[in-house]
Amino acid sequence: MIPLTLGEVATITAGRLEGVDPAARLLADGPVVTDSREAGPGGLYVARVGEHADGHDFAASALAAGAVAAVTTRALPGLACVVVDDTQEAFAALARAVVERSPALAVIGITGSSGKTSTKDLLGIVLEAAGPTVAPQGSYNSEVGVPLTVCRVRPDTRFLVVEMGARGVGHIAYLTAMAPPRIGVVLNVGTAHIGEFGSREAIARAKSELPAALPAGGVAVLNADDPAVRAMAAVTAARVVLVGEAADAHVRATAVELDDAGRATFTLVTPGGEAPVALGLVGRHHVANALAVAAVALELGLPLADVAAALGAARAVSRWRMEVTERPDGVTVVNDAYNANPGSMSAALSALERMGRGRRTWAVLGTMLELGSESDALHAEVGAEAVARGVDELVAVGAPALATGALAAGASAEAGAGTRARCVPDADAAERLLRAELEPGDVALFKSSRDAGLRWLGDRMAAPPTEDPS
Repeated sequence: MIPLTLGEVATITAGRLEGVDPAARLLADGPVVTDSREAGPGGLYVARVGEHADGHDFAASALAAGAVAAVTTRALPGLACVVVDDTQEAFAALARAVVERSPALAVIGITGSSGKTSTKDLLGIVLEAAGPTVAPQGSYNSEVGVPLTVCRVRPDTRFLVVEMGARGVGHIAYLTAMAPPRIGVVLNVGTAHIGEFGSREAIARAKSELPAALPAGGVAVLNADDPAVRAMAAVTAARVVLVGEAADAHVRATAVELDDAGRATFTLVTPGGEAPVALGLVGRHHVANALAVAAVALELGLPLADVAAALGAARAVSRWRMEVTERPDGVTVVNDAYNANPGSMSAALSALERMGRGRRTWAVLGTMLELGSESDALHAEVGAEAVARGVDELVAVGAPALATGALAAGASAEAGAGTRARCVPDADAAERLLRAELEPGDVALFKSSRDAGLRWLGDRMAAPPTEDPS
């Protein structure tokens, strides 16, 4: 974090110092954390109260690890505390202060129904070549994750990439108030969390809060290929840069092709010229992500040739996003099971189709959460798409509607004649099936929402098979 005295922290958060010598000028310039196990010298510990634990109970451990104080809602005997009315609002105010005290910092916000994490990872890699960059760890995109990311800014940080998620209208507006962006990227509007939003229109309204928050001197990078995103040009005062494969996109991709590993090559076309790009990331959907990254990087002054080279050199950073493992026995495991919604399921199945040409393909799919009353219908659509893309083996893990949709599609179209769809109750049953039936040369995709747990199954299946001792 940028250096702040505890007195400054108290002023910023409208708090009061307890357990601190008023004459002492204690400096906070280390990690700001909400997990006491991550505390370190010179840092701050924010004592949040969650569903299962009260952070105040761990403040002593954080200070013992070197934190100079805890941000709390009550004084704790013998501990240095900044006592506030609400730790979340104090955390948000602290993040806002960090941005305000970093006038040279370029803040870039990214949102979308899918692809946020992969895009912020890619942008972080590209920008790091031009200067010190802070980007979120994992999927830190909530009211807690955003200030954790912002508070990693140091005095020399040039670029701050902020991933902004939402489970309701108003959430992104809250995050933009905490970390006001100069550049905002909207990737797409899908059906992720539709059970909580209620409609795709509500999702679009929520995502539009990012371009609406941009200043007149800012830049809104909008997906020209998504009508709901393109329409957000009407809600922003910022200059609009359209990206995509549409003919009128300012930054676009032409001549897109996929190799046998599912990696895309294309020509990056910009107002300043063209450059070839060969992505190392798996899946055609990364073309759209790369275009958004290129637009941001070019707006920030990076040369086109450098941007193209950095895009090609980038590899996956966050776990369980199209992780490809080639087992010694010839089985290819694709673990994309950190999260799932209909859009990302479609992208993963598209990649599987390309990677599996001439090979037997397995789609091991689990539940997509937070889809509300549309859940069964949307799962059935994914099952039908697996059939349409020629998947050989569909294993629906705890999600019968996936298999039902596949069976219905297979019965009504000859294309599905070769797809075998089966439903198993859980990951253990899926593992037994796969251990018994996977053969050298097969390609197996694992995809589900995080809490469905298929990422762990994907990890187990990615490990080299052990010999049967019998």
